[in-house]
Amino acid sequence: MRRILSQTALMLPIIALAGCGEEPVEMPYGTAQQFMANEVQPTAEIYWGAVGAVSELVDGEAVFTEFEPETDEEWAKVSAAAVKLREFGEVLASPAYADGRGDDWLQFAQGLQDVATQAEEAALAKDPEAVFEVGGTVYAVCTACHQMYPPAELPEGETVDTVQTDANRPNTDETLEEYMEGSGE
Repeated sequence: MRRILSQTALMLPIIALAGCGEEPVEMPYGTAQQFMANEVQPTAEIYWGAVGAVSELVDGEAVFTEFEPETDEEWAKVSAAAVKLREFGEVLASPAYADGRGDDWLQFAQGLQDVATQAEEAALAKDPEAVFEVGGTVYAVCTACHQMYPPAELPEGETVDTVQTDANRPNTDETLEEYMEGSGE
């Protein structure tokens, strides 16, 4: 009996240590790919679609139409999209999405947070030119990240060989800030 007790006493720390292993962190929005497709992209499109211009042919004549939010409610929607993008950047920096990825992933996540803060400021100022300009920077941050971390699932009929994932790919030794400075943003 004494032998069983001493063996049990020796095994308890081992059992306790085995139970201390990290459990997998749950991804609250699904995989990174699902999160991008279902949350980040639609939210970014709300921001990008708020200000712009359309050129179309009407009865054989070119018609150029500019658009921007006109009501406080429309501006609030643009601002809310920017806030959500910043929050999504925080989620991307969380262990659920960042673990197993390079340090540059965290830089891109921080870049999204930083530019989303600028995007919110532009929307709160109800400045259509600033919203348009910052929208381009949001796009540049997203594109730079996608070049480093191409989507896992490609559109039907395309392969890694047919998608230009390396075109304008930032140098892996560059920080996000260095890449952004070099791209003219």
